[in-house]
Amino acid sequence: MLLYYAFIVLHVLVCLILTLVVLLQSGKGADLAGAFGGGATQTAFGSRGPASFLSKVTTGAAVLFMITSIALSGLGPGSSATSVLDSTKPAPAPVQSAPAAKPQVKPPTPEEIKKQQEEIEARQKQAAPAKKAPEQPPAPAGKSAPPANKK
Repeated sequence: MLLYYAFIVLHVLVCLILTLVVLLQSGKGADLAGAFGGGATQTAFGSRGPASFLSKVTTGAAVLFMITSIALSGLGPGSSATSVLDSTKPAPAPVQSAPAAKPQVKPPTPEEIKKQQEEIEARQKQAAPAKKAPEQPPAPAGKSAPPANKK
């Protein structure tokens, strides 16, 4: 466990160093001539001079960061194959109350359904003639009815 905490301290230090070194470096073309297109060379990635001290420190810090990240993932206390649910107690089963006594409704038989349909149809036939309105008023005397539209 002591090794784990040592790697955490080293990892945090490497993170801080990496951040500071990257922020201290100047970008390509950061001078005044770079703003106006001057100082450009014919190579694809710019001139390739000897690596500066800051670029070497950046490379070393990046490598150390990757190594400590991999080491922490393997050494961490969460690397066991257990689940949080294994350590919890199961919830008690809910108490089921007796259902309230409901009246038993039996479905209608086919004969009852047919009888109800016949009653409904009889009521509809009785109500239909009472609602029927005359289709056309009678034509006044001396005038003929207008011809029907033929299509």
